[in-house]
Order: sequence, then C-alpha cells, then structure tokens
Amino acid sequence: MKFNHFGALPWVALIASSLPWATLVNGQADYVELGVPFLRTTDPVTPLPQGFPWGPKTSNNTNPYPPFTGVIRRYFFTITKEKRAPDGYLKEMLLVNGQFPAPLIEANWGDTIQVTVHNKLTSPPEGTALHWHGFLQKKSQWMDGVPGVSQCPIAPGATFTYTFTADLYGTTWYHSHYSAQYAGGLVGPIVVHGPKTVDYQIDKGPLLLTDHYHKPYLNIVKDVVSTNISTVAPLSDNNLINGRNDFDCSKVAAGDTTPCRNNAGIPNFQFTPRKTHLLRLINAGSEGVQKFSIDGHNMTVVANDFVPVIPYDTQVVTLGIGQRTDVIVTGLPNPGQNSYMIRSSIPAAPCSGSAKPDAFAILYYSPAALRKGRPTTSPWPAFTDSLANRCFNDELTVTKPWFPIKPDPSPPTTETIAITFGKNATGFWSWFMNGSSFRVNYNSPVLLLANSGNTTFPEHPEWNIHNFGSNSSFRIILQNNGPPIPHPIHLHGHNYFILAEGKGTWDGQTIVRPENPQRRDVHLLQANGYMVLQITADNPGTWPLHCHIAWHVSGGLYVTVLERPADIDNLQIPSIMAQSCRDWGAFTNTAIVDQIDSGLKMM
Repeated sequence: MKFNHFGALPWVALIASSLPWATLVNGQADYVELGVPFLRTTDPVTPLPQGFPWGPKTSNNTNPYPPFTGVIRRYFFTITKEKRAPDGYLKEMLLVNGQFPAPLIEANWGDTIQVTVHNKLTSPPEGTALHWHGFLQKKSQWMDGVPGVSQCPIAPGATFTYTFTADLYGTTWYHSHYSAQYAGGLVGPIVVHGPKTVDYQIDKGPLLLTDHYHKPYLNIVKDVVSTNISTVAPLSDNNLINGRNDFDCSKVAAGDTTPCRNNAGIPNFQFTPRKTHLLRLINAGSEGVQKFSIDGHNMTVVANDFVPVIPYDTQVVTLGIGQRTDVIVTGLPNPGQNSYMIRSSIPAAPCSGSAKPDAFAILYYSPAALRKGRPTTSPWPAFTDSLANRCFNDELTVTKPWFPIKPDPSPPTTETIAITFGKNATGFWSWFMNGSSFRVNYNSPVLLLANSGNTTFPEHPEWNIHNFGSNSSFRIILQNNGPPIPHPIHLHGHNYFILAEGKGTWDGQTIVRPENPQRRDVHLLQANGYMVLQITADNPGTWPLHCHIAWHVSGGLYVTVLERPADIDNLQIPSIMAQSCRDWGAFTNTAIVDQIDSGLKMM
C-alpha cells in the first residue's frame, strides 16, 4: 500500500508539538503485501511437514483446531500517548511502537504468539491490557486480555508478556480492553497463515476500517455514561482506511484552535490485471457499521471472522465492529490507465452514524493512472442500496462454513437475555442485559477467583455472571428490546453457532442449516430483533459476551459466561497472573483510578 495526497496546503505551525508533518501523517502505518503463503524462517526454524507448517490439514478435511509447530513468534510493544494527525486534525492518541494503527502481528497456524507489552502511559498514569480478538485461548484462558475478568490491568510503568497459541487461522486484530483506550487508537491487525480454501495470487494484507473521533476518548466516555441523553450516542468525526482519510478543516467546531490541515491524503493499492488479490477487511472501529465496496470490481467472500466459508460473490460487504471478512478480487483484464474508488461508508442513523461517514482509497493498475488524481468512478447500485436499506449481515443461508460442524440439536439448557436501555438508580443512562448493567472490578479478575473455588458472587450482581454449570452445550437467545439500533455481539473463547436471527422474536423452531450453521465470533443483532446462539462448552473459563460498540459496553452491555466452573478450578494458572495483580494493587494503593464507565471497552 502506498500513500498519496493531492493539492496539500502549507502546514501551519504545530502547537505543542515539535514533530514535523511528515511524521504526524506520512508516518502512519503501511501494511505491505504479504508476499508468501506462510512464514518460513530460519530463526526460529519453521517446520514443514508435507510442505506446510500445518502438515496435511486443510480447510475442508480438518476440524479447525491447531497443529503444534513449536515455533514462537515474538513481538515487543511499547504503548505511549503521543500527538498524531491521521486525517489532518492533530490530537493525542495511543500508539504501539509509535504507530497508528498498531504493528501487524503475523504467524503460522499452530505457532505460539508471544507479545511483551511495556506500559508507558505514565502522564497521566493509566493501566492497560490487550485482547487478542477471536483466539480461543484453550489452555491459556488467562491470556485473553480482559482486565477484571482474566487479568488485572498492566500497571503504568510495568511490563507483561502474553503467550498464546495461534489456534485459528485467517484475519483478526488486537486492541486495548481497558476502559475507552481502544477508541484512542490502540488497535492493530493479526494475520495467521493457514490452508487456502480458494487460491489467490497476491495477498494485499489487512485493511483496517475505523471510525475516528477527534475528542479525547475519556471525554467521550464521560458524555456516554452521563445523565444527558443528548450525549450518549456520539458521532465520529471521520472514517479511516488503514488510519487515513481527508478531513475538511472548515468543519472544526467554532472556538477549536487545534492545528488542522486539509488534504491529509488517502491510501492507494496497486492491482495487477487478471490476477487474484486477497483483501483482509477488519472493522476495528468504535461504533460505526462499515459498508465496503470497490467500484467496478466484484468480490468473492472466502472467510467471515476466523471461519472459511463456501465462496460467494458480492459487491458490498457489511461489517459490524469486530467483524472480519476475507475477499478475493480479480484484476480487470484491460484497465488501461484507469483507477477506481475503494469505499467504506458508515450508514446513517438509526443503523449507525458519523459526521463524515465516507472513507476512500484508490485502486490503480499503473503509476500513470495514479498520477491522474482521484478516480471519478461511480459506486455499485448494490452498495448505495445496502448503505440505505440493509443494516444486517449477509443472510445465514449464504454464509456456509467450509468445514461442517453440527451443533447438539437438544442442548441441555437455554437462556434468554433481553437487552434494554434506560437510567440506572443514580439517573445515569446505561445498557442492561436482563435488567442488570455490568461494571468490572479491576482488582478482582473473575477467572482467578473461580480458579480459587469462588464461583458464586451474590455480593457482586454488577459483574453479570451467568453460570452455565457443567452443561456440554448451551443456547442463548438474545432479544433486542432497546432503542431500534443493531448490536455487534461478540463472545470470547468461542466461534459460536448462529442458529437463527431476524426481526421480531424467534419462533422457537426455525434453525438455518441445522447440519452446518454459520459460525463466527461476532454477528450483528438486528434492531428490534433476535439472535439464537449455541455454544459447545469445550473451553472452561469466564468468557465475555457483549456488544462490541465501545460506548455500549462502556455503558454496561455485557455479561460473563461462566463455563464449566468445576474445571476452571483445575486450571494451572501461572503465578505471573497473581504477581501482575500485586503490581496493579500497589499502583491503586497510591493512585485513584478514575473508572467512570463499566471498565471494559470493545472486547
């Protein structure tokens, strides 16, 4: 991926920053093409049984659970707060190794990923924690990265090392799970190489689609969790592709003297005629549903989240927060010197909302086409229709997993959870699941408590713990009884089955493709609708189930699924987890943590 801007204006003096413009914008993340089908290294040595790190396993003959390569992929992250202007508006952001979006993590299926995190958020001091979205964390439940649930936060100035298996393959991402930090820029992509379902020739790498807020994240949370109904649903100021887009500085609020520059620039991607290109789409935003499309080019969907699917063609991909879709795009046979607009747009309310909903990038075939400036191509009619009228994911009938897994037709237990919105006892607007709004205790991770034999928490109803006991599987019916907006529902530790979804209420019988229902880790619960999930209880732990809209989980839209508590007691949790809690406790003994929301953000 390259980066260009056209007609850039002279930059005004950067107030309170000595960094040059080139560092503030051009220094943003460029994710290069992934030139090999898997990592092949000599240090560490990559094993290649039968020619592949994963040996004879394929997408359609192997239940998608991992091989063991014995290879450790090591990364070292330093988290800081610095000024950046990804769209031309200068703001303080959270960075990993000085980068937004954060660095790419890359591994082979079955590798061990090890990430050492240095928390340098010391002025003012903040804790942090990183969640590795979509990984099952079997045998490493304590590495899920959720403060107050699987760990204590990493204290300011402290270091913590996450170690876990790349147990699924495809495209995913990581992000802070501490309060609202994720909305401040602490997000990055992960690619795990695995068996191909459909061949392609060029891997263009990840495309992060993110709504973008100019206001500091903690200020937004104070507005969201407040008594003022007019501030609980903030609009993003922009929409970005891989951390970039233009912003019209004339739209800055009256009295805002923040340095701002027009024509910051948009990304561009070079394609090759007739060749097949893999794009790894990730909605890593805070609130905005994303509608992705490429003018003049069809897309073939080959995976949703970490689940390869039977390929199907489309001209628009719908992504709720946290969702990923891998698509293959064939280069046009005779594009000449033409270029084409890549679009990712946030639908209007009530589906979603943004003050500047349209993000752009350029698809080009020759440098001559790029030099002509931005394309004037038109969007597909299917894109404009979907943007206006379709606030839901592709129908379950067309999203068929490549490897079939049949859920238990008669799960031992079923629970219905109703989502509502209203004022809590102190008059603050909150989200509720079965009448309870979630709030975390950073100093008492539920997993560590359950491991010590404490699996009932009557004194802490705000932890929203739903104990599913020793059941081999269970079904959850989610009913969206709140305002008429969708919720991207994410469950940690599992790819859940989606048996049915739609408007109104479930009839109690309809199951779409019972022999092989769709599986994924995030799905859009429709406005005024329902979703029927089923989980195979094969991963003892304390797993968050929540809306992935940052402001909704900050407002309490979350429950903890307590799975096989008797087996949690047998987990061999390493002593470093208790030590990190002692470190966090030492920090909180001398500092007051301003926990104004649920404590968790976009998990």
